[in-house]
Amino acid sequence: MPATPAWPPKSAPRLFVPNPLAEGVAVGIEGPQAHYLSRVMRVAEGDAVVLCDNVTGEWAARVASAGKRDVVLVPETLLRAREEVPDFTLCAALLKKDRFDLVLEKACELGVRCIQPVLTRRCVADKLNLERARAVLAEAAEQCARTALPELAEPVKLDALLRGWEADRTLFFADEEGGAPAAACFSAQGGPAALLVGPEGGFDAAEREAVRAMPRARAITLGPRILRGETAAIAATALWMGTAGDWQAPR
Repeated sequence: MPATPAWPPKSAPRLFVPNPLAEGVAVGIEGPQAHYLSRVMRVAEGDAVVLCDNVTGEWAARVASAGKRDVVLVPETLLRAREEVPDFTLCAALLKKDRFDLVLEKACELGVRCIQPVLTRRCVADKLNLERARAVLAEAAEQCARTALPELAEPVKLDALLRGWEADRTLFFADEEGGAPAAACFSAQGGPAALLVGPEGGFDAAEREAVRAMPRARAITLGPRILRGETAAIAATALWMGTAGDWQAPR
C-alpha cells in the first residue's frame, strides 16, 4: 500500500497575511499575492498553501477557489505556533536602496527581532519607504520559514536614538577604529542586545564619542579588514546569533 503523501507538501507556496487566522475561516487573497498563487504557482482547488499571520503562527490551508484576480484559502491545521526570536535589535545606518534591501533581507533570515534604521551625518540615503521595506521583510520571512516578522521602526537620527536608549539593553558598537573582539563580547554579555553599524563613510568623531559615552555601549571590532556597511551588519548579526542567539537551539 503506497504511503500517504505528506500534507502540506514541502513545495507548497508560503505567504504572510495581514489578519489573524483561525481554523475553517476562509481567507481572501488579492493583488500581487493572488497573482503569485494563480499565475506563478498555478494553484488549483484542493491544493495546499502555507499561511502565516504573525500572530497565531503557521497554518496549512487548502485552496477553496482560484481565480485570476483572487484566491480563497481555508486554514485547516495549525502547524507551528508563532516563534520566539532572540531579543536582538539591529540599528543599521541607512544605505543606498539595494544595499539596505540586502541588510533587511539577511537580518530577517538571521533571526533579528527588530530593525531600527539610523540616520547619521555621513549617510548617503536619508529616506526609507517603509511599505516597500516591510514587503522585503515579508518575502524574506516567507523564504526562510519564519513565523514572526521582524519589527521595522521608522528611521531615527543617531542622537535621538541614544537619548531614548533602554537602560537594560546592551549596545554593541561596531567601531571601525577598534574595540574588543566581537565574539568574546557577545558571548560574555547577557540580556537584551542591539548592534549599531554605520553608513558607507563610517561615523564621524563626534558621533563616535557620543556612542562610546553611553553607559551600556560596548565598542567592538569586526576584524582587521574594512567592511562595507551591509557586510558589517550581516556578519556581526550572524556572529551574535551563533554565540548568544538561538542558533544552538534545537529546531
